[in-house]
Amino acid sequence: MSLAGRLEDLALADIFQILSIGKKTGTFLVKGTKGTALIVFKNGLIVRAETDDLDGTLADFMLKAGMIRETVFQMAVEVKKKLPTQSLADLLLDLGAISREVLEQATRKRIEHVIYRLLLWEDGDFQFELDDLEIGDKTELQDLGWELSKGLSPEYLLMEGARVQDESAESSFDPTQAFTVEDHGQKEETDAGTGWDDNWGETPAAERKDITALKSLTQELRFPNSTSEITLLVLRLASDIFQRGVLFMAGKNQIIGLGQFGIEVDRADEKIRGIVLSLEMSSFLKKIVTEQMPHKGPLEKDDITLYFMDEIGGPWPAEAAFFPIVAEGKVAAVLYCDNAISRDPIGETEGLEIFISHAGLALEKSLLQRRIHEMEKGRG
Repeated sequence: MSLAGRLEDLALADIFQILSIGKKTGTFLVKGTKGTALIVFKNGLIVRAETDDLDGTLADFMLKAGMIRETVFQMAVEVKKKLPTQSLADLLLDLGAISREVLEQATRKRIEHVIYRLLLWEDGDFQFELDDLEIGDKTELQDLGWELSKGLSPEYLLMEGARVQDESAESSFDPTQAFTVEDHGQKEETDAGTGWDDNWGETPAAERKDITALKSLTQELRFPNSTSEITLLVLRLASDIFQRGVLFMAGKNQIIGLGQFGIEVDRADEKIRGIVLSLEMSSFLKKIVTEQMPHKGPLEKDDITLYFMDEIGGPWPAEAAFFPIVAEGKVAAVLYCDNAISRDPIGETEGLEIFISHAGLALEKSLLQRRIHEMEKGRG
């Protein structure tokens, strides 16, 4: 399979979902007015990403972060002049200037930055070559960085990249800035005061994460590029409120795993897409889908919910939440969320419920546009 086209016609989110769901292996190249980029996929996961739209190479980033010494960096640069096909990261590892573990951490951060930057591109011609990992002279990029031993989920990168874009609109975030790899899981607390808390009772704005995030995401939902973008927006907002979640696509008598956040099992995305929950065998789940109403409270134990919890791992949640996404009068998807790891109680979800209602309307609009397009195509 060779996939080629323009970013103007096929959004990056759609391309990533095609390659991720299909567990594709190969090289993805894109060239636009902002530069050139390379992404390497293995079994649907991203193991390498580079672009000349960022200042410097992976090695430059590590130097700025104080992870390597200037003298060793310059030595690697001189060696590369004689071995141009070798990346500076490879040479630094060979020189003993950095450990493999730290290099992997730095590469994960570099890949995140590359994807974040690509999300800003408005144009570009792309091509994906299936099962072709020989980069050779396919790209003008001078340094190809490092290949991860364990790839990153495209869905996660898209979700985090879109979140960074939202944050950058309110701050001076620079995706080219130097980074550290110490504990980037911790986030600084920021002032969430927006004035919205005056309109939503006496609960402080800092506690209403759903309402704060709702402001920025609702605007994006008005003009989605695809149905996959709608589902990613839902997962993004939910991940601000809950520790983990799974989005299911609804069928006639079953719901099928589509995407996730916070699920800590090996190959989480692949495992989630393999989960099929029968509604006929779970009166608890069937009631949620039939009534088309959110459920927040205990997760009833039956054969299906026991199987589901076993698949996603972790302790049995004290509370769980299900949010049906309704389009054209039918449940099109179901969002499951919990805080099972910390055992924290479920907080306010009014903002998320409002957003999910808007997501259903956006899905209806997207389906209608698709039907109109198919009708016009048939007439042509």
